[in-house]
Amino acid sequence: MLDPVTRPPGSLALRCSRALLSPWSRLSLLAVLLAAAATTMVLYEPQRLLSAGWPPQMSGAGAVVVFGLAYGACTAAFVPRPILNLAAGALFGTQAGLAAAVAGTVLGAGISFTLGRVLGQGALRPLLRGRWLKAADGQLSRHGFRSMLAIRLFPGVPFAAANYCAAVSRMGYAPFLLATAIGTIPNTAAYVVAGSEAASPTSPAFLISMGFIVVSGLAAATVAWRKRHGLRPAPAEPTDPSEPRPLAGVGASREA
Repeated sequence: MLDPVTRPPGSLALRCSRALLSPWSRLSLLAVLLAAAATTMVLYEPQRLLSAGWPPQMSGAGAVVVFGLAYGACTAAFVPRPILNLAAGALFGTQAGLAAAVAGTVLGAGISFTLGRVLGQGALRPLLRGRWLKAADGQLSRHGFRSMLAIRLFPGVPFAAANYCAAVSRMGYAPFLLATAIGTIPNTAAYVVAGSEAASPTSPAFLISMGFIVVSGLAAATVAWRKRHGLRPAPAEPTDPSEPRPLAGVGASREA
């Protein structure tokens, strides 16, 4: 009689570890983390900073650093950046507020990109089969810095959505973070100035910043409308009219 096959020790643990580290398990973990972060932000209501202000026991450069760290965590949890930019200007003024907002933007983008790359890319890349998804993935993978810079310069694409879409693509860390740091400065500065001058809504600085926000939004909508054909499939090449065309049914009858 043949001896029964013995399973190597630790095989159950190995299978469990493989299941836990599978792409879909990591994607599920990412979904749980994002849901928990979003729920925490909803319960905490960070927009209260606009009305209640910064805690009085924190001031100076330390407060700016803490705000930048909190800014990055909030953006990774889908808190809208305009609210945080307005709060940065209202709390710290134009210069310090802009520094904290840009640093927090890059930090939040890096957190989102890392989470998406480590936990979501393995499961989501095989699903890139749709025409729009393939076109977006190809654009970010081949022209990462230029594409991300355009996304950051023209508002309209949600910040967190752009981060996770870039993470699923083959875009590198360096072009992603550099394009984010450069491209978000103009729009971020406009919101920070508006927040710092909110007490005097008729001041030239406030009116100019609000005008820039409106104009940039309209420009982004116009560019998106004009470029909407770029993701459409290329039309089929016309056949040479000089080539003879088979009569209907002839090819089928021959094959039969």
